[in-house]
Amino acid sequence: MFDFLVNVEGGLTTAGYAVCVTVGIALFAVALFFAGKSSKKKKTSTRQLVYCAVAIALAFVTSYMKVLTLPWGGSVTLCSMLFIVLVANWYGVQTGILVGLSYGLLQFIQEPFVLSFFQVCCDYVLAFAALGIAGFFAKSKHGLLKGYIAAVFARGVFHSLGGYLYWMDYMPESFPQSLKSIYPIAYNYSYLLAEAVITIIIISVPAVAKGLRRVKQTALN
Repeated sequence: MFDFLVNVEGGLTTAGYAVCVTVGIALFAVALFFAGKSSKKKKTSTRQLVYCAVAIALAFVTSYMKVLTLPWGGSVTLCSMLFIVLVANWYGVQTGILVGLSYGLLQFIQEPFVLSFFQVCCDYVLAFAALGIAGFFAKSKHGLLKGYIAAVFARGVFHSLGGYLYWMDYMPESFPQSLKSIYPIAYNYSYLLAEAVITIIIISVPAVAKGLRRVKQTALN
């Protein structure tokens, strides 16, 4: 079954793309369901659908706006993770995780590379779903900032795990062998933390912070 979905180069077959699109739509529908369940007003479910869809679209578009691209995967983008974190901050952990899952599948369709099922889970599914944990901090002071930082570190855990299991052969010979065990961590967090710094600076600008608060009010009312 897996061979039916993946070609010999590690990319997706036509059937593989069809399955990913179908699963992505299904996950997005589930995300909408949870968003509606968490709302006290049924009439806002359509609004939540729109905001979730826009967040995924903005995350996807900004994922192409790369400040820096690393040679073996990973890049510093223009705040692409932030939009998934915003959904988690607005609608809770469940919706954030499911929207992250949907976005992860979209990333997989965008740039698929398959070594094994668990590698796909680490690099795409679990890594982006982890952004949803930002919702745990939604009600705390500076909840968006805390949630974003936690989400970035959580995503890095799964990328680093995938690095240990599948990508160690790509470690440069110039990297100190005595530090080999930290290579996947250093590699993955190098671009994740760089993007985090850029994003934190942007959302800390008073005008941006004020704008995000207004958008949150609109998303929830």
